[in-house]
Amino acid sequence: MGKENISSRKLQANETRNKIYETAKKLFLEHGFENVSVDSIVEAAGVSKGSFYVHFKSKDVLPSIFINDYINNADLDYKIYLEDKDSKVPTSEVLILVTGRIAELMDGRIGCDIMKNIYKSHITKSIDTNYSMIYSRELYKVYVDILERGLRLGDVKSDIPVDTLAKHLILALRGITFEWCIQDSDFNLKEQYITHIELLMHGILIH
Repeated sequence: MGKENISSRKLQANETRNKIYETAKKLFLEHGFENVSVDSIVEAAGVSKGSFYVHFKSKDVLPSIFINDYINNADLDYKIYLEDKDSKVPTSEVLILVTGRIAELMDGRIGCDIMKNIYKSHITKSIDTNYSMIYSRELYKVYVDILERGLRLGDVKSDIPVDTLAKHLILALRGITFEWCIQDSDFNLKEQYITHIELLMHGILIH
């Protein structure tokens, strides 16, 4: 009976956490991060304020968790090409496909407002930013997989280590994302991502 009670409490705790998480995500996307308070989150979720702080240290930790979850759950189409060993789709096409999907995810599901908070947290060290660093590592793995496939196909230069190339691709995306955060609404994130990736590919792909 004791184990059953513990399992029931854990299940209820997980349900409460998920309710808070999903409610906060919805409110952030609808009203902007700065315009949503912990009070409005718990009111909309129908839970107590104490319950919020049982599961989350503060409102500021949520954006990093969102990004990590989005990246982990995103159905990046590159897997189709990587899993099919007979696929001859050029590495450049796969890189552009993945980069475009990442831009769509950032712009359509995460938003500039949440990314601004992430950059602020990184700079001020006001919260633990491990979640958003995990996000970076996940993207790093994506690009490593694509570049290693390119080596096997013979359309990526072999004199530059794959991990070095992947790190520079991530650095480029970080820089463009930061520019997106400080520019006005005319900045097209997907267009800028792809343009920059195409420029970088001229240096790493065999033509």
